[in-house]
Amino acid sequence: MNDRRQLICRVLIYTLGLLFLAFSVAFSANSGLGISPVNAVPYAVSCVTKAELGLCVAGVFSIYVLIQILLLRKNFRWHNLFQLAFSAVFGYFTGFAQDVLGDFCLPAYPGQLAMLLISICCIAVGISLYVDTKLIPMPAEGLTLALSERLRVPFNRVKTVQDCLSVALAAAITLVFSGRLEGVKEGTLIAALLVGFGVKLAQRGVAPLVDKLCFSPTGTVEEGGTQ
Repeated sequence: MNDRRQLICRVLIYTLGLLFLAFSVAFSANSGLGISPVNAVPYAVSCVTKAELGLCVAGVFSIYVLIQILLLRKNFRWHNLFQLAFSAVFGYFTGFAQDVLGDFCLPAYPGQLAMLLISICCIAVGISLYVDTKLIPMPAEGLTLALSERLRVPFNRVKTVQDCLSVALAAAITLVFSGRLEGVKEGTLIAALLVGFGVKLAQRGVAPLVDKLCFSPTGTVEEGGTQ
């Protein structure tokens, strides 16, 4: 019975994490300062191919899962293929968050920066919440975890580098194939540089709380985490 309660708690916290991430997308979009790093590559592919953004997200995220398989090989846990299914849930939450915010945006450029800062905070808290539950990561963070495990580098550092590379790749795709920069603005770069640091700060408070609520009373995390 205790295990069942812990599982329910983990699922609820995981869902809350996805909701924070969804609101981060809505705040980022309303700021008008550029698409978030995690969605930069799918957005660039959508601009170039004229395909729907949702289809491009599914395609790029599928590649992220494939890279995880190649990196981890026999250590890849096949239940992580459910990352693709949870991406669909995340898409629904994103639509909900956009409906809640509507066209809301704080006035002037300082207001836009404030919206961007809120978005970065939501990303940091959201990632910390759902990653620390040791359930199924989203494909982008699943790739970060795989790289972190393979390279033996802390998650937040890999996250920063991965976000910066995603922004650079998105910029290159739009410049090469459409001749102009699309979706990548100063806010995209700011988020790429700050999200990893934000995750590190958020995990200081979130990780102990999640361990206390979702795992054993002694605080020992169950074996068989995300990767």
